[in-house]
Amino acid sequence: MHVSPTLLWFRQDLRLADNAALAAAISRGGPVIPVFILEEAGRSPWRLGGASRSWLHHSLAALAGALEERGSTLILAQGPSQRVVEALVSSTGAGAVYWNRRYEPEGIARDAAIKAALGAKGVEAKSFNSALLFEPHTIANKTGRPFQVFTPFWRYCQTLPMAEPVPAPRGRIAAPVRWPDSVPLPDLKLLPARGWDRGFYPFWTPGEAGAHLRLKTFLSQAIHRYDEERDIPSAEGVSRLSPHLHFGEVGPRQIWAAVRGLSASSGVFPPSRGASKFLAEVGWREFAHHLLFHFPTTPEQPLRTEFAAFPWAEDPQGRRLQAWQRGRTGYPLIDAGMRQLWACGWMHNRVRMVVASFLVKHLRLSWNHGAAWFWDTLVDADLASNTLGWQWSAGCGADAAPYFRVFAPVLQGEKFDPKGHYVRQWVPELARLPDDVLHQPWQAAPSVLARAGVTLGETYPRPIVDHATARAEALEAFKSLRRGAGESGDA
Repeated sequence: MHVSPTLLWFRQDLRLADNAALAAAISRGGPVIPVFILEEAGRSPWRLGGASRSWLHHSLAALAGALEERGSTLILAQGPSQRVVEALVSSTGAGAVYWNRRYEPEGIARDAAIKAALGAKGVEAKSFNSALLFEPHTIANKTGRPFQVFTPFWRYCQTLPMAEPVPAPRGRIAAPVRWPDSVPLPDLKLLPARGWDRGFYPFWTPGEAGAHLRLKTFLSQAIHRYDEERDIPSAEGVSRLSPHLHFGEVGPRQIWAAVRGLSASSGVFPPSRGASKFLAEVGWREFAHHLLFHFPTTPEQPLRTEFAAFPWAEDPQGRRLQAWQRGRTGYPLIDAGMRQLWACGWMHNRVRMVVASFLVKHLRLSWNHGAAWFWDTLVDADLASNTLGWQWSAGCGADAAPYFRVFAPVLQGEKFDPKGHYVRQWVPELARLPDDVLHQPWQAAPSVLARAGVTLGETYPRPIVDHATARAEALEAFKSLRRGAGESGDA
């Protein structure tokens, strides 16, 4: 019996294992035609940022290689997704189009339109879940409303059955008699012309194999210390799986199953406090997608609507914003984080919270500026997680840190980088300063600065704001919302 080809539409699921759409396409029988479509058009400001484009190039190359090993080919195309899909269906005679779901507002609307258009032409169109443990539309609180606080959300999720990951296909993937035309990968122009991303790849190996190596390394070396070391930016205490998860090179079901595998000898799940804390971070990713699905305006608008009237500070020439972006604020921990971001497309999560707090509270610049900068510079730029993180920091989102909680950058540096290993790595001009003044070089005696080769205002900037003054101004701005600042304090 002849079975028409299945068009397998890859998006942010760039892997073969635990790929529900791929498994369904193979199960349907007949040839499978894998395709990735780069869609640059559209009104959304959340098109691929520069760092994400670079990662995507290498991830697509890895996926293409994995498919070739199984006798298949990754077709690359460019243009509006619906137009490209319909053209491929017409040229290949595909009787079905399968894909894995995404949860961004624009993507949901686009997918619905494509599904309707294909159905009208008699083409089977089916989507699957390979991105999340629990899909947003399946989770609600006791009143039937979406959760807005993480702890009850995650507690409820853990009462639900967990789907098992699907293994990668073992044999060859059935190929069509004739492959459709494909755009050469370099022609997608995902890599920057000036090569500013070359510093990324000593730190990263994009692709499914790189994701599994990263996961294996973390499980064998760091997960059981995760609760103790996750806040130490100089330690190898975090998984660094976020870009692999964002591009779907590994799925959350695979991570859950791998952590569960650590429990085999003890019979206890999760096997340690570190593992439990790590799985809760996977839960935060689920929570972020839950919120984005149910509150689709939050990438631009605060969930707590009263914050739309927040009195942000003026920065007409953008000098304060640029100082923050370039790691030139005069606060060593802030500058180290921003320079790490620029160098390798990633920043330690503890430092992300501190630099975000600094932007919205010390500089009193809108969280939208920070979200846009992270979107362009992070290799793990994920709309759901980026939105949740920035609204949490600004105090205007779900389960948010109160606006009156101001991270003190000096205290944060002394607490989480006491020996200065992180700052010395990313702000090398301060490397020779002693520990006691490293996080506040303006307090060092002139002789100490001279011995360290530091000239404030020349080799390293003076602080662009005074912490105490900026904190007081932030609290006053918060009070103007007439909500009452409550009990305040430094963190």
